[in-house]
Amino acid sequence: MKKINLKNILKKTFKKKKVKKTVKVKKLKTIKKTVKKNLKKKVIPKTISKPIKGKKVDNLRIPKTNEVKPEIKKIKKQETAKKEYKAKDYVVYPKHGVGQIFSISSKTIGGIDVQCYDIKFEKDKAIGLLPINKQIYLRPLASINQVNKCISILKSKPKIKRSMWSRRAQEYEQKITSGKIYDLAEVVRDLNKGDDIMVDQSYSERQLFEKAYERILNEFQIILKLSTEDTQKKLDKALKRNLEVQNAVVEKKIPNNPETEEPVTEIAE
Repeated sequence: MKKINLKNILKKTFKKKKVKKTVKVKKLKTIKKTVKKNLKKKVIPKTISKPIKGKKVDNLRIPKTNEVKPEIKKIKKQETAKKEYKAKDYVVYPKHGVGQIFSISSKTIGGIDVQCYDIKFEKDKAIGLLPINKQIYLRPLASINQVNKCISILKSKPKIKRSMWSRRAQEYEQKITSGKIYDLAEVVRDLNKGDDIMVDQSYSERQLFEKAYERILNEFQIILKLSTEDTQKKLDKALKRNLEVQNAVVEKKIPNNPETEEPVTEIAE
């Protein structure tokens, strides 16, 4: 009888088991590596969709998630503000002078519904739009008491500073664009030349004077309800301008000997 080696039998049995384990471990490692690679590359496994019997598959149909919906733009409204002025009211806008409101319209500016005053400036022959929210910049016409005070300012002595003309010009420009009637009267008084001689005034000085003079004249004309000639005479009298010309016109109107003059008769041919 042959001797049985227990060692050999045990080796054979243990070797088989080890081989099986190593194979399983290798398979697990390969699967883990592939999963990690797919996660890094963000690879999604393909799912095979089987068509259902009796139903057609629309391959051209776009899913709802990818559908682009049209944007609905909402028109914003302007902040509410009470209307202080009405149509056909005269107002003073500092940069342009006296104007008349001829209508109140609503317009869309930058996607916002804005209510505006349509102001007509006859001197510039232009129409300006001012939102009702910014009606603080407008002011109503001056009262008769303010007009009388302005005339007293025009009659007073001019107050001319000894500073450089460039600084004085800036101050005069600021007073004109402020829209205040007393400031306008001061500018006209300070830049007034009684004899109306252009040699004594520079071009810029003359320009500023005419700008302020025309604005105050337009406002006085509407308040006093007079013609341009009558308002101009009133202002010139307060400023002592062109008095010789006015006296000459008055002398022409008054006849020297009214009794000797014969009445004029029309002769029909």
